[in-house]
Amino acid sequence: MSRKGFDTGSGGTASPIIEGRPVSLPIPTRRRSVTTYDHLGLGEIVERVTRGRIARDHLCHEDPMFTGDQCLFGQCGAAQSHLRNMGVGIGDVFLFFGLFADEHTGERHHRIFGYLQVGTLASPSASPLGELHRPHPHTIGEWNENNTIYRGAGQVANKDHETLRLTQPGGPLRHWIVPDWLRATGLSFHGKPERWLADDRLEVVARGQEFVADIGDNATARDWLDRTLETIRL
Repeated sequence: MSRKGFDTGSGGTASPIIEGRPVSLPIPTRRRSVTTYDHLGLGEIVERVTRGRIARDHLCHEDPMFTGDQCLFGQCGAAQSHLRNMGVGIGDVFLFFGLFADEHTGERHHRIFGYLQVGTLASPSASPLGELHRPHPHTIGEWNENNTIYRGAGQVANKDHETLRLTQPGGPLRHWIVPDWLRATGLSFHGKPERWLADDRLEVVARGQEFVADIGDNATARDWLDRTLETIRL
């Protein structure tokens, strides 16, 4: 589970859902980017949801980057060390989630909006990424020595499917409905028993980049993952 896009700390608001489609807004930045919101076709949207606080020509951190049926995602520093220590690599899946506002009620909630199934991972300085429509931000400027780009099949959701919503109906925001197998499997950064609530609910930590679950050969968990990816592809 990888937290990405606008939130109250980065961007200052939730990403929108427009005509039933979740639109994850990449966070604003002032460095290591040559991509603006206008370049991504998000200029009008970002100005509207931020009420002009962030302009359409503002640089953004386009990560994850979706291109065709591929996704590239960069990570470094302590967050990359956590992924390495948890053994995340080829064949594993990132489920990207973020903060969204309900299209009709404005209710803020967390939901899954896309995925990446890792095919390769490499240091961008050692392994050129080839031709891309835009430079990936983790190839621009100076990064930590463990700067890594994960690449593979990926897609964003075209609809706000209810099964991709994480926050329980009515909130609070950080109380998620999770599959019943996850309690036994565990999730990194969520080791405290008091976070695991009744009725398959989990109180997620306030901040954090990636939360890792090692599902191994758990058939129930793998079936849940397959169905989640199928839903995103619909």
